[in-house]
Order: sequence, then structure tokens, then C-alpha cells
Amino acid sequence: MNDSPAAEEADLVRAAQGGDLRAFERLMHQHAPALYTLALRSLGDARDAEDLVQEAMLRAWNHLASFRAEARLGTWLYRIVINLCFNRLPQLRRQPEGLDEAGGEDLAQAEPGPEALLVGGELRVALHEAIAALPAQQRLLITLRHLDDLRYDEIAEITGLPLGTVKTGIHRGRQQLRSSLVGLGPA
Repeated sequence: MNDSPAAEEADLVRAAQGGDLRAFERLMHQHAPALYTLALRSLGDARDAEDLVQEAMLRAWNHLASFRAEARLGTWLYRIVINLCFNRLPQLRRQPEGLDEAGGEDLAQAEPGPEALLVGGELRVALHEAIAALPAQQRLLITLRHLDDLRYDEIAEITGLPLGTVKTGIHRGRQQLRSSLVGLGPA
């Protein structure tokens, strides 16, 4: 096998496509935590998320022959999970009204100061609660962008939403998060 993680993954995909169950299990072991997190944030229930990830893995195994290496395996697996989430929560698919191309800026990523470290645990809990309170589609988009660190174009590909809808949904989700978290940080 090759030394790079991408080359190793490509080797595992080829082996799994050839019927090697152990190779497939290694791939799923690598991707399962991210898939579970995505399902949990989308559905809001741990058991439903576990069931959905199991279903996604079964679908991935059954359709692995159709996977083309043009896309990353992670992107393909995310798409399977998102489609299953769409089936369970149709409100995720609905496009918010009046969306435009605005809102492409990223959240500032500065190193936390000493004050921020003191209240970091409380802020983290508040942030996760605020994300959970977002409308389903914004919660999904914020999760994909900031917790899974995907690019806007990857999110558009995974969700099937237009790029402008993705950007605006993320922007509006950030605005709601900022409003929810005002006053919680260090002064």
C-alpha cells in the first residue's frame, strides 16, 4: 500500500469494491465518527443517528461498485447520510425563502486569550445548545461548515443545495448563533 492517507484510502476502496469486507470495515471505521456526528446534529437523537449511520454503511456497501474515485469517499458517504436525513426530516431539504449569494465570510478563528480559556467550557456547552436550537437546515449547514470543516462547494455537492443557498444559510445560522451567544464571552 502507498504511504499517503489518500493513497491508502484509494487502495482500501479498490479492495472493498473487489469484495474485501475487512477493507470496507477499515474505511467505515475511519469515517464512522464524522458520519455519526453529522447524523446526530441533523436528527438530534443518538439512537436515530446510530440507526441512520448503520443504514448508510449498508447502503455504501451495497453501492460501493458505483463509487467513482472522482469524488472523495468522505464526500460520497456524507451524501448518503444527508439523503437518509432528508428522508427522515423533510424540512432539511426545504430551501429558505429569499436566499441570495450574501454571507460568504468565515467566522474569525483567533487564538483564545486567557479569559476565553476560563469560560471556554461554558461557551462550548452554550454553543452546542445554540447550534441544536437552530432550524434543521441551518444546523446541518453550520455543522458541515464549522464542525466538519467542509468548503462551501463541498457542502453544496453533499446537500444538493445551490451554492448561494449554502452560503446564505450558513451566514444566517451564524447570525442566529451570535445573537444567542451575546454576553456569554469575556467582556
